[in-house]
Amino acid sequence: MEHKPLKIALLSVHSSPLGKLGTKDTGGMSIYIREIAGELGKQGHVVDIYTRQQHQGDAQIMRLAENVRLIHLKAGPIDYLPKLDLYPHLHEFFLMMEKFRVYENKRYDIVQSNYWLSGRVGIWAQIYWRIPHFVLFHTLAAVKNMFPVGYLEPALRLNVERLVSKTSTRILAETEREREQLVTLYDVSARKISVIPCGVNGDIFHPLDKQRCRTQLGLDNNQIILLYVGRLDPLKGLENLICALPHVQQHNRLRLLIVGGEIRDYAYIKSLRELAANLEVHKMVTFMGRADHERLPLYYSAADALVLPSYTESFGLVGLESLACGTPVVATRVGALDKIIHCGTNGFLADRPDPYLLAQQIDRLITALRAGQFFRAAIRRTVMNYCWPQVAAMMVNEYQAAMTHAQFEFCRERKAPVALSA
Repeated sequence: MEHKPLKIALLSVHSSPLGKLGTKDTGGMSIYIREIAGELGKQGHVVDIYTRQQHQGDAQIMRLAENVRLIHLKAGPIDYLPKLDLYPHLHEFFLMMEKFRVYENKRYDIVQSNYWLSGRVGIWAQIYWRIPHFVLFHTLAAVKNMFPVGYLEPALRLNVERLVSKTSTRILAETEREREQLVTLYDVSARKISVIPCGVNGDIFHPLDKQRCRTQLGLDNNQIILLYVGRLDPLKGLENLICALPHVQQHNRLRLLIVGGEIRDYAYIKSLRELAANLEVHKMVTFMGRADHERLPLYYSAADALVLPSYTESFGLVGLESLACGTPVVATRVGALDKIIHCGTNGFLADRPDPYLLAQQIDRLITALRAGQFFRAAIRRTVMNYCWPQVAAMMVNEYQAAMTHAQFEFCRERKAPVALSA
């Protein structure tokens, strides 16, 4: 069905889609925003991404792709701020966004918030712009607080997530699991939630020659290379993966590459190094630092397997990327991974991030590799239906349906918006 071009405001207050992937506040959400905005732009829609200025050299307006702009707004000090420290500046962020919108004499059709901080700003936009407000939480505080690792998310975040869940027009969940969590933990009606999965850019993520990739990275062709890609966070389960290494039958030939992290993660990296040393597997574990997104196919193609030992994931986007490169995945049953991974075909699943269970699945994978059970082209085919054009088309259908309903509601209500408050 042909749709008229839409004007869409995407909010990502705390994290820029141009941020360095693998650092503290930049991960799958940034990839998601960049990819979906680019695809919407290709389809003729006009997209403005609003984010907070963190660096003095940031231009206010940057053109990212056809019909896509990144707009930096000053809200609080021009520097990195922890997420909770951003909350008092959200009111200022909205006022600066509204000032920019009025200056450009622009009217949006849709506002879409990403993460709870942006969701609070999205509520004001929904009220004052009188347009549908979509929200993707990407992670949920109530889910993170279920696990005995990391820090507890504060009541402030929980309360804002509940407020955003209640007042937004639609919630977009990345998995059926997330929809169930929103219904159970936030008392949201399932009818308000649509499930739209993530995608993968098959032009970037495709198989490369393994031997050449290993040579380029200085890796031994005779080793079994396990790979972790992502932020360094206790919820990612890296301690359990390191603890699993001594229990893998072929552990003497193993090497684990950890891609991600930044200088702010020094204390956590130090604790992981100490754990590896205490288990006498420190020679197997290499911290590679962060890598640019476009360089990740080199790592995926060099590895024998990607391992995702997470306690929780909103989706598990790096799993899609690895499979698109023809590299099998060992993962816990989180996010969409238990739907994407078919045991024995493109990887193996552990029921939980337990070191012994992870070791068992890594052993199963090594056995399958030796038996020639995995074929890279076949692995890639298992995820080629997860493409960004399809994701964007699903989102546009949701937007159009909400706009039709919203026009009816706004005409019926004819009432003034409530006063703006922080």
